[in-house]
Amino acid sequence: MVRQLLRIVALLVVALLALQLGFGLRIAAMAVIDPQSTAFQRSEAWRLLTEKGRIDWSRQWVDGAQISPNLKRAVIASEDAGFADHSGVEWDAIEQAWEKNQRAQARADRAQARNPERPVSVKMVGGSTITQQLAKNLFLSGERTVLRKGQELVLTLMLEALLDKPRILEIYLNHVEWGEGLFGAQAAARHYFRKDAAALGPQEAARLAVMLPAPKRFEKNPGSAYVTGRAATIAARMGAVQLP
Repeated sequence: MVRQLLRIVALLVVALLALQLGFGLRIAAMAVIDPQSTAFQRSEAWRLLTEKGRIDWSRQWVDGAQISPNLKRAVIASEDAGFADHSGVEWDAIEQAWEKNQRAQARADRAQARNPERPVSVKMVGGSTITQQLAKNLFLSGERTVLRKGQELVLTLMLEALLDKPRILEIYLNHVEWGEGLFGAQAAARHYFRKDAAALGPQEAARLAVMLPAPKRFEKNPGSAYVTGRAATIAARMGAVQLP
């Protein structure tokens, strides 16, 4: 019985190592091969197909040199100010996000106890870097579990070890979502401003950066007062951003 259990454990360890090796080889290949799609994009394509019976899709890869430095600065200023310096994970940001989520959950639990019949939603905040977001989008599902978060951290460290920062940012900007079925800087620039990603000005870039946390919500009113105000804040920060 013990021998059989040890054999099962050994097989699980070998399978886990083989999975990580497969991920590592795929990431290493991305140094020279542009990834054609991400796990998130494939799941979105399936959702659109099953819900609408069709896939409305827009994505076009462009080299990093064809993406405006304004957009690069705006996205870093908005999403990950320490991108050029950190090793993929901002542990302080993760700890702060965890503490905020714990407080939010405690408040929700108290509200639920006062009114058991009324469901209470909890808005969780994240402490993910650009590299972590890329790891999740490239390879993982959208579920929130401890195991998935652990795999995300492993993939993040692999991305940082095998790719340089400009390449990580290039892949991220070419695959990140900017609306339903709308992916990448070039598609977003054409959709919202009728111009190429290379031609985006500071204010346009800042507006796109504002949309990233919730693109499907913001695309319904990209000129809202919130987007405009937040974009002004991001634009003011862009001058201090260090590009990798």
